[in-house]
Amino acid sequence: MVTLYTQRSPWHSAFLYGTPTKPGKHVIELTVYNRDTFEIFREKIIFNILSATDAPPSYEAEFLISNVDVEEMLPPEARHNFQVPLQDLWNTQQLSVMNVTSALDKGGRVPLPLPGLKEGVFVKVGSVVPFPECLYETQKPQIQQQCKEGKRPVLCPQLLANDFSIDWCNVTLVDESGSSPSPRSFQQLEWDATFNPPSNELGEIDYIPDYLLTMLLPILIAVLLCILLSYIMCCRREGVLQLVHQQSIFSNTEELRHMASNRDVPRPLSTLPMFNARTGQRTSPMEFSDDSAHVPLILAQQ
Repeated sequence: MVTLYTQRSPWHSAFLYGTPTKPGKHVIELTVYNRDTFEIFREKIIFNILSATDAPPSYEAEFLISNVDVEEMLPPEARHNFQVPLQDLWNTQQLSVMNVTSALDKGGRVPLPLPGLKEGVFVKVGSVVPFPECLYETQKPQIQQQCKEGKRPVLCPQLLANDFSIDWCNVTLVDESGSSPSPRSFQQLEWDATFNPPSNELGEIDYIPDYLLTMLLPILIAVLLCILLSYIMCCRREGVLQLVHQQSIFSNTEELRHMASNRDVPRPLSTLPMFNARTGQRTSPMEFSDDSAHVPLILAQQ
């Protein structure tokens, strides 16, 4: 039994819906917990599915209703409002809703969070009465061409009285009666008896060329670039001159540093403080004159 659960928000009603796959006893266990008190509640629901006594419907039609969500279509009142105009169009009372599926379960996109935008729902109905002429028009090539061009045709005006917006480009008709209705046109493909499908068996794959291309090719390119750079720096005249120039600068710098470390000369007077070099007594230049212009910059040694 295929079972789905939907609840729009914690404040909306929850729906558990699905379609039984075979008759018999089906048990569904529900587990509910309270987020505030952390209480857990478990309940088992038993469904006894009986075999259908009536003949299964030979004609099935699936509609996409784009202006409702799945939980809005699950209540009996909503399904009744959709079924009654469809029965008048079908001209029969032997019509039943077989399945209700959200458009998201069939690859539909989640709508934008804007008011009025719905996710859509697929509704499948079935009957033993053939399809009405209005539904056959949805399968015509000119209608399919309009749908491919982005146009939205409007068919079956009898269904426009209700509040459901049907996407006529997504109407699927299934005829299991074995007859070929005249309003529908099918393109039969020619079958060629000599067609020989390719084998799915794959032979052994050799990964050695891929390995050589992935690993050795970058290494070879790096070696070539190193050889080219070495040739430019060491073998060409410009490179040799640059190396000789750098070596001469380095030798001169080392020679100057060696000479500076071995020199034994007195420091320049401009770098000495204003005191007597022999006695070590500091002398203020302001003692000689109030005029700072006549104060010597360097006092004469006594």
